[in-house]
Amino acid sequence: MSYQVDRFYAAVLVLAGHGHIKQRLKRAFEENLAAIDEDFLPISVQQTFVGIRQQMCQVAPLKGEGAVCASVRKMSPEQASYCAESIVSLYGELLRSVDGGQTVLPLGQTERSGVPPFLVKSN
Repeated sequence: MSYQVDRFYAAVLVLAGHGHIKQRLKRAFEENLAAIDEDFLPISVQQTFVGIRQQMCQVAPLKGEGAVCASVRKMSPEQASYCAESIVSLYGELLRSVDGGQTVLPLGQTERSGVPPFLVKSN
């Protein structure tokens, strides 16, 4: 399960980064979430993930582009923002289902995330 959590964490970092929302959404999904098999996710989040995947692959691609690129290209900025919010929300649900709400930042990420070490809960 840690693979899936790590992929969602990486996607959320991309979504929180710089750039246009459509570019961040496309990159977050293609690089981190597209390869996830929903069968390896908790049952409580599987349907939501399938819905996000369908939304990200619903447009037939033009020559030389993928379905994700085509789908994001056709989205309005508001639709892209909503889809990004859905991914962040799903990440939260995934964490709650995995560890019962006891979310701990990965130890190696404290410096990059800007969280002072004294605020990080240790295991």
